[in-house]
Amino acid sequence: MSALLEAHGLNLRFGAVPALEDVSIEVHPGEVVAIVGESGSGKTTLLRVLSGMMRPDSGEVRYRDPDGAVHVIHAMGEAALRQLHRTDWGFVHQNPRDGLRMRVSAGGNIGERLMATGARHYGRIRTEATEWLRRVEIDPERIDGMPALFSGGMQQRLQIARTLVTRPRLVFMDEPTGGLDVSVQARLLDLIRALVADLGIAVVIVTHDIAAARLLAHRLLVMRRGQVVEQGLTDRVLDDPQHEYTQLLVASVLAA
Repeated sequence: MSALLEAHGLNLRFGAVPALEDVSIEVHPGEVVAIVGESGSGKTTLLRVLSGMMRPDSGEVRYRDPDGAVHVIHAMGEAALRQLHRTDWGFVHQNPRDGLRMRVSAGGNIGERLMATGARHYGRIRTEATEWLRRVEIDPERIDGMPALFSGGMQQRLQIARTLVTRPRLVFMDEPTGGLDVSVQARLLDLIRALVADLGIAVVIVTHDIAAARLLAHRLLVMRRGQVVEQGLTDRVLDDPQHEYTQLLVASVLAA
């Protein structure tokens, strides 16, 4: 099966500091790929480069659209890339406030994404928004409520609903459970896993949480100091880590 997204030879430096060094990655349709590593490893930088939010010094990111045409992400115009993010792609931010319109109602947040893809019938938009609130375990009666009045976990679930309502083919997630209580994290991870499986979407997720990566991902990339030091099937990497840094990451979880 042809890759949905592929990147080769990505390099990026911030002054004298290498953020990415010769990084390559492939993501196939319906596949969940987790990028793990400690703070400063380059994992969030890689996610931003893959999603077109940041430009590498060298290397290339390619995306294959539903018609089979291949697009070089950093050669696309700003309007085309913005349209891609509204339709085929989605992005779930660590801080849900970065992915929501805080002065727009919960239903309005979901409806805006639908309208960006051409929906115009108010009744159908509201019905779809109501259904998605249910899917992310938010009381549909709060459809007219403002996100600022929601808890952090609810805001994150609302951001996920807003992102997934148009059924994108590829979603980028940046530490989606970061900053949440442990019990809230567990429920959110179960929700993400169920929705991803149900919709059959591809996901690239950045996380420092090895347990979350094991729960969600088919494949794992381990990053350190801007380099991919190990990659492979998630269970293989975590059950039989080959690189000493991966061994330290796994050992730290076992010791916790």
